[in-house]
Amino acid sequence: MCGICGFTGASPECESDRATLKAMCDIMAHRGPDGEGQYLDDGIALGHRRLSLIDLEGGNQPMVRAGDQRESRVTSPALGPDGIPREGAAAAKACGEWAIVFNGEIYNYRELRAQLQAEGWRFETNSDTEVLLVGYIAWGEDVLLKLRGMFAFAIWNARSRELFCARDFFGIKPFYYALVEGGRFVFASETKAILEHPAYEKRLNEEALAAYLCFQFNPLQETFFQGIFKLPQGHCLRVGSDGSIQMRRYWQPSYCIDSQRSLPETVDAIDAAMRESVRYHNVADVEVGSFLSSGIDSSYLAASLAQENPDIRTFTVGFAEYSGERDEVSWARELASRLQIANDSHRITEEEYWEAVPRVQWFMDEPSADPSAVALYFVDKLAAQSVKAVLSGEGADEFFGGYRIYQAPLANHKVDWLPQSALRSGATALRRLHLRGANYLERASEQVEDWYYTNANGVAFSPDERMRLLAPELRERLAQAPLPQELTASVYAEVAGEDETTRMQYVDLWFWLVGDILLKTDKMSMAHSLESRVPFLDRKVFELAASLPISMKVSGDQTKIALREAAERAIPHDWAQKEKLGFPVPVVSWLREEPYYQRVREAFESPVAARFFSRDAIMQLLDEHKAGAADNSRRIWIIYAFLVWYQQYFV
Repeated sequence: MCGICGFTGASPECESDRATLKAMCDIMAHRGPDGEGQYLDDGIALGHRRLSLIDLEGGNQPMVRAGDQRESRVTSPALGPDGIPREGAAAAKACGEWAIVFNGEIYNYRELRAQLQAEGWRFETNSDTEVLLVGYIAWGEDVLLKLRGMFAFAIWNARSRELFCARDFFGIKPFYYALVEGGRFVFASETKAILEHPAYEKRLNEEALAAYLCFQFNPLQETFFQGIFKLPQGHCLRVGSDGSIQMRRYWQPSYCIDSQRSLPETVDAIDAAMRESVRYHNVADVEVGSFLSSGIDSSYLAASLAQENPDIRTFTVGFAEYSGERDEVSWARELASRLQIANDSHRITEEEYWEAVPRVQWFMDEPSADPSAVALYFVDKLAAQSVKAVLSGEGADEFFGGYRIYQAPLANHKVDWLPQSALRSGATALRRLHLRGANYLERASEQVEDWYYTNANGVAFSPDERMRLLAPELRERLAQAPLPQELTASVYAEVAGEDETTRMQYVDLWFWLVGDILLKTDKMSMAHSLESRVPFLDRKVFELAASLPISMKVSGDQTKIALREAAERAIPHDWAQKEKLGFPVPVVSWLREEPYYQRVREAFESPVAARFFSRDAIMQLLDEHKAGAADNSRRIWIIYAFLVWYQQYFV
């Protein structure tokens, strides 16, 4: 795992291009402390920061290849006799027509290497980077569908003067790009690297703020920085010699329910698929550890990895205020003891947590209102003291039906016999009387597309609420901002024939998983030069999960039904059947304590806050929460996280 960057229109004789590329690499040094490389040729500049995990000696980047013949040689990067990277014409002459920068891991690279060797291709390294480059030269864009792994990469074809870029199937690895003055295409693993390019003029994207207030993350392709975009997951693009950009979707998830397979057969298949994926994700020339929380996902992965390597280390964080209770740390320590594996743990103090918030928002690139991002920052920090890579459980909920909200359609069907008008009237009456059940009746009266747009439902702001929240001038400018349902409509349309829970899962794949979960996974791990590997997010695992009928995902009283049964092959019953809690961050209580209430109040009363929000509206949220009249903690955090992020990047 690494950091990549670059831009077109470069000249090897231009000192400013060389300095810009160096600055872009330097600001991402945390992504790759083990090495740095730059490649400049007529028309292209490529930069790389390396975190070494596979082929520690031979996998340096940018990697270049002399032509497309099978006997061509690879050098990495273009080095002169003194070990200093060659640049410009000297590099082109020495290294030929292809160059790559790559962030991620290709777990099946050994099999692909064997296929290419059988076709006559020669290799000079043992790296997955070379396999990816040669695979592209040999098979073109078809190489993408042969890959198992996580990736974001750019390949330069010096002959055609084209740049080909791609991002993995689920968006595990980030890829940002911008088209700047002069028609230059600029890309990087982090937005902050693009900000280093002098042709990019930094401006806030106000539409991203409008969407963020409803989602708690930015669901748009355009980032919070105007003109900087995210390459969507499962997409690739080609930058032509004329500066044109052609993007296409090379892979689309699909569902094919297997209603003939029994639950025991399904459990066998899940366990086999997960163990295979864990073996692939354990491929490295360094030690691979695992996170270990109280939940099923990380527990299953850690136990499976322990069967491959009994000497693994696991890592857990909790919160000091829960130290006498059954918290993440106590659950993890007990399971580690039962599995006879090592566990390192740390309980985060209030002071540690709050002091880390500004740094976390800087690393995130875009504001993240997920309080668990800060907790993840600390567990990544803990793990990085011992290992370079860890297994993490992201994706299990979206694949196998892990969120309790996925049970809602089953509950809604219980009142299908009632007319929609009666359901809406009942909801209005319950809300007027301040009785529970109004949300249930409202949802039951609508299609899932009308009310569900991600796991942010219920914790973020509604479109009407965000309008009341915004400062008057901004409210006027954003009056026509898209509704959340408008943003998700085209994605829902792709799975119109599936059951409601599956449609919810699919929307979460395209928004929640990539926009919240995987964003914090990548940014918090790389903040500490740690590779986070996600075995659930494997194409083969997804294909199996996509074949499960609803009865094997959720019921009225259980989630992840089939996955829990499979997990019992590796972990005790109490862990496999444990209720999902998420990561319990005690923000609710902290915001009622004077020191932290005052810290947030200061931010809410600042000139920056007045630029974006109605002071009366946001202070009402804060004071209601402080008084215990409502739990506004998540909404307060949405506003506070944005203000802290803005302070890092614009003040």
